[in-house]
Amino acid sequence: MHADQYLVDNQAGWRLAMTRLRPDAGEGAPPPAKRPVLIVPGYGMNSYIFGFHPRGPSMVDTFAARGLETWTVDLRGQGKSIRARGNDRYGLADLAIEDLGAAIAHVLANTETGATSVDVIGCSLGTALIFAHVACVPDAKVHALVSMAGLVTWKGAHPLVRFAFGSPRLVGLMRIRNTRGIARFALPAVAKIAPSLLSVYLNHQSTDLTHASKMVQTVEDPHPVINREIAQWIKRRDLVVRGVNVSQMLPSIDKPFFCVVANDDGIVLPVTSRHTYDAIGSKKKRLLLVGDPEQPIAHADLFLCNGAQERIFTPIADFLLEV
Repeated sequence: MHADQYLVDNQAGWRLAMTRLRPDAGEGAPPPAKRPVLIVPGYGMNSYIFGFHPRGPSMVDTFAARGLETWTVDLRGQGKSIRARGNDRYGLADLAIEDLGAAIAHVLANTETGATSVDVIGCSLGTALIFAHVACVPDAKVHALVSMAGLVTWKGAHPLVRFAFGSPRLVGLMRIRNTRGIARFALPAVAKIAPSLLSVYLNHQSTDLTHASKMVQTVEDPHPVINREIAQWIKRRDLVVRGVNVSQMLPSIDKPFFCVVANDDGIVLPVTSRHTYDAIGSKKKRLLLVGDPEQPIAHADLFLCNGAQERIFTPIADFLLEV
């Protein structure tokens, strides 16, 4: 595999960190895919998790091994992205329109596939961002959409999520810093002493938590503006971005769509994650339900669980190669 690193100007004061993993083209390698794929992180995370797995090839390694030119992006405030000028006040619309627009344009300007559109995978909140981009940007250069534990419309929310985002005004005032440092101390301890406490996010029955100290590298600080917007979104249920009701536009979206739902997700409940699949107007769509009572799959397990390569990553790659 060949990895290339970029810093991309989003024209709003930030340089977004992007990585391209190019598949080998040697003897025995699979034929290259027709389009590149871009993976978009969710809230409070960065792209690190896409290149890490505790017991095997990561998601990006699995995709590249199938011939997919695979890109990841850190949006503003994530990972290795840099604030070059201006302030750090931004919301969901800025991430969905300006940041994703810059990332997609960069992929298409530098892809070796010659494609004029990109397949996009949204992870958790990343799903809302990619659908907002498609809904708000005329002729968005997006071919297929993938949701991994993502959402557009809140059909239900875990009581802990409702409590955390119960007051838009209050969460919009809170600024929490050094979340990764706190997680670096707390996650390994909780994973060892009381792993069941993590079960809404990571399930010890499904994921090897002995690498918790590495997993926390994907953690980012929450942002007060986005906190407030999420709280308002939960109350309203529909996703509205710059006056566009993205939820109401789902039936008119006819792009190939693959929806991954975790059976024991406590962050984005299965009923909420599946709703996008049920509502979208795509003629070509597929639903993958992951997990069972013996091996429950929570939110982050989709990227880290035992057997994720065969159960999750490969079906996504198969779909993207097919469509």
